[in-house]
Amino acid sequence: MYLGGMSPIDDRRLQFRRLHESGCFVLPNPWDLGSARLLARLGFPALATTSAGFAWALGRPDNHVTLYEALAHLQAIVGTVDVPVNADFEGGFAVEPAAVGANVLLATGTGVAGLSIEDSTGDPSRPLFEFDLAVERIHAARAAIDVSGTGVVLTGRSEGFIVGRPDLAETTRRLTAYAEAGADCLYAPGLRTKSAIAAVVSAVAPRPVNVLIGAEGADVTELAGLGVRRISVGGALARVAYGALIDAAREIADRGTFTMLASGVPFADINGAFGG
Repeated sequence: MYLGGMSPIDDRRLQFRRLHESGCFVLPNPWDLGSARLLARLGFPALATTSAGFAWALGRPDNHVTLYEALAHLQAIVGTVDVPVNADFEGGFAVEPAAVGANVLLATGTGVAGLSIEDSTGDPSRPLFEFDLAVERIHAARAAIDVSGTGVVLTGRSEGFIVGRPDLAETTRRLTAYAEAGADCLYAPGLRTKSAIAAVVSAVAPRPVNVLIGAEGADVTELAGLGVRRISVGGALARVAYGALIDAAREIADRGTFTMLASGVPFADINGAFGG
């Protein structure tokens, strides 16, 4: 039942905001409609898109998707599941704050419950936007969401640890400034130690923190104990799927055998998951 006559999208946005108020939840990252539907059926309370996984599905490297391709993808994912969807909105598909704000406003129209804005430039010689510009970009995203009246959760991301600038002091300085600029949630992908995660949680408290986790990271209970509110896996699930495909295809190509096909999900199970 939807709350007080709210639309399904409004209801999901409220659900998503409430998830950030207490506890710790996992936000897995589908890369296409099928993976989104499967993850939603497994009972996760919300999903998040992955720029890398989506780009790979189009046969491209990460960060090589256009704004309008991304918007169409977001709208399609939102339309295929009944749980809140957070958008990996990369760097807002623009540099200047006004353009970031305009693009964020477009993103709110897709029905997403949240979106993130990164501070990486894509230029190895200067991988992060200058501090003041990065903060203004978050300000612009916040203003756009406020104008939209949607209540979309804004996540401010600082990318230093994954672009060759693993400076914890600078990362926490940026995340604190992003919180002051209006980010509802803070995120520094690439943190590898519990002490670094705890430092970020403490620096931006009481704002919630998202942590990107991989195969060798802490588990949900440990991260919850550190005060983490939200956990995502980025492109990892897509990499697992592509890894299985590559291994099975390589066996066929190199050995002419097909034994790895036996590890696939039974046809009836996967077809049934999609209503077949």
